[in-house]
This record gives sequence, structure tokens and C-alpha cells, in this order.
Amino acid sequence: MSALTQDRSQAAKAPPYGAYAAIMGAFAGGLALAGAVARLLGRDPRERTPLDFVVLCAASFKAARTIARDEVTSFVREPFVEGHAHEGDEEPVHTGDMQQAIGELVTCSRCVGTWAAAGLGATQIVTPRFGRLLTWSLAAAGVNDFLQAAFSALTSKPLARGDTR
Repeated sequence: MSALTQDRSQAAKAPPYGAYAAIMGAFAGGLALAGAVARLLGRDPRERTPLDFVVLCAASFKAARTIARDEVTSFVREPFVEGHAHEGDEEPVHTGDMQQAIGELVTCSRCVGTWAAAGLGATQIVTPRFGRLLTWSLAAAGVNDFLQAAFSALTSKPLARGDTR
């Protein structure tokens, strides 16, 4: 094995800490920018209610699952995963660089959920009408997922003895 090949192999095994730092910097910078824009526009995040928080939670769940798992968003994950992105069970590439870090982000529903929550929250404050429409739509889709799963679970169980449904 050549020295260059060995160096690349070891780099691919090491976590891409520099890329992680850049991603976290972008996250913090994006939140700071959204806060500055909200201040310039006179938006007050304290106007949000507990219901807004619950809806944001449901919307973040749906957005995260869609990005990290759904086939319709496989084009987002494709450049950052091993093999072919399809139904959300793919693994990030192990390149030791930004490509790997982004792959880890977009294939982890908890990780990308943090970004989704921040983006949706910022959107609600900076552009309230659009933000509310987007957040409530995603929240409704998230609740729909749970209702569909519950319905499937209820209708797939065998009937109890004496049940005449």
C-alpha cells in the first residue's frame, strides 16, 4: 500500500472534525442572521404560543423524516451516501471530509431535525404567513403519519374471540 493510499485510508476512518465545525458554524451563523433579519423587520419571537411550539415539533419531525428517509428526497442524500440512496437506509460515505459530514447530517433524522426546527422557527418569525403555512402543513403531514400507522396497526390485528366486526 502506498503512503498516499494509506493516508487516505486513515483520513477516511477519522471523523471529519473540521467539516463538523464548519457545519456548526453555518448553523449558528444562520440562526444569527435570522435573528438579525427578524430584529430589522420588527418581528418578536416572544409572540409565539405553546401551540406554535407543539406545531413546530410535529413539523420538524415530518421534515426530518422526509429528508433523512423518504424516497422523494433521495436526490438530496445521493451525493453523500454509499451506493444508491433509495428509502433512507443508506450509510454516509466515509471520505473523512465535508461530503462525509453532510452525509451523516442528511441520513440522521435527529440531526437534520435540529436544522429543520431552526429553519422552520426562523421562517415563522421572519416571514410569518409563509412560515405558518409551511409549518402547519408539515405538522399536519406528521400527524397524518401517526394516524396512518395507528390505523394500520388497529386494522391488522386479529379479531378477539367473540368479536363480530
